[in-house]
Amino acid sequence: MRKCLLLIALWSASPQPASAQFIQQRFLPPSGERGVVGEQQAYPGVQINRRLLRLAPGARIYDTSNRTIVHGQLPPGVEVFYAREQSGDVQRIYILTEQELVALKQAGKR
Repeated sequence: MRKCLLLIALWSASPQPASAQFIQQRFLPPSGERGVVGEQQAYPGVQINRRLLRLAPGARIYDTSNRTIVHGQLPPGVEVFYAREQSGDVQRIYILTEQELVALKQAGKR
């Protein structure tokens, strides 16, 4: 019994290997556009680049951690990347991270 307890104590005191951190990479749609969110609008409206656009039914808004948020949580003044449907309604909005902003600027996306 003592040997078992000693073994458990030694194992718990030994340094554990660092767990691998999960890094999720988002793939932004190639047909999207970059913009800045304006003032809060009544649902289903959204203001991007001073233009009033409409959210499509089932539209998704993703924060910088790639979690979905609701229309009311979209903060004014953030830079976003958005994709539209054929009808012109906004289907997806991604709040951009600093790394994504740099990558889009290097790629020449507005």
